[in-house]
Amino acid sequence: MYDDIDDELKPWVEMLQSTTVEDRLVAVKTLQHIGDESAIAPLIQALKDEDTNVQKIAITAIWELTNPIAVKPLMACLRSPDPEVREEALSALKELIAPDDLLMLLDAIQEDNFYMQLNVLILLRKIHDAQALPYVIPFFESEKAELREAAITTLRYLNQVETCPPALALIDDEAARVRREATLTLGYLKDEEVTELLCEALTDDPDWQVRRNAAQSLALHQDTSAISWLKKALTDEHWQVRKFTARTLQTIADESVIPTLIKCLTDEYSDIRRDAAIALGNIGNPNVLNALQQTLDDPDADVRIFSQRAIDKIRGQQITA
Repeated sequence: MYDDIDDELKPWVEMLQSTTVEDRLVAVKTLQHIGDESAIAPLIQALKDEDTNVQKIAITAIWELTNPIAVKPLMACLRSPDPEVREEALSALKELIAPDDLLMLLDAIQEDNFYMQLNVLILLRKIHDAQALPYVIPFFESEKAELREAAITTLRYLNQVETCPPALALIDDEAARVRREATLTLGYLKDEEVTELLCEALTDDPDWQVRRNAAQSLALHQDTSAISWLKKALTDEHWQVRKFTARTLQTIADESVIPTLIKCLTDEYSDIRRDAAIALGNIGNPNVLNALQQTLDDPDADVRIFSQRAIDKIRGQQITA
């Protein structure tokens, strides 16, 4: 069947046809260990083996050979009912897929197969091509939260996509996992409503991860209209929301947030105390020097270091004023 196979490989290639699973496992493991490019055809054939363990080892062996001829056969593994086979194939394809494979991916995403659609949405992130956008948008309305989540995540990887009105609705999705990714993606969009939507998510969403992600995205937009919302979020019940809010205020804060930032200097979490000190230093109002001075004996070294830097920065500005 494989007449051009090297004599060293032939016994193992023939063993791949054995009716005994143990023999086929030994054969595919040996071929993986040898790592000879000429074995790629029988290894591709082994992707159709009835035993999923043989399939997984064959995928890994092909992956290590890094031959693009295997891309299409590996794509077929994304339909597998076995999650480990799909996961291994996806990992291999993430490294093997190339921009020239875009049309193949766009064909595959139209299959009526949940696993194929989900994995192709993930693979499109490797290519970054905005031509995929019309194929991604329909999944924003999928009945399956996994597909909505994958689609809104993929959107932020597509080059040169600055506006996408259909994506905005996902910030109010019923599934928290979708809202989390939508909030991050809105950080990269320039639709007129984006800042307002992020501000509402920052203070109103019941999921703390959504609120945290909103603070991160607002840092990318650097819109001063968000300052009052960020000020409110500095008192959020979850420390990570407070942390990323303080970090965002390092770039867009004004003096209206000084009292709340000063309170953050006594937060139970050192990350928040540190980030609040940096924000106060960037605002540059000398009236905060006394509050910063009191943090120089903070138990956390980073807080002490960044508080001193904030003090030095404010005093430096006073000298040059």
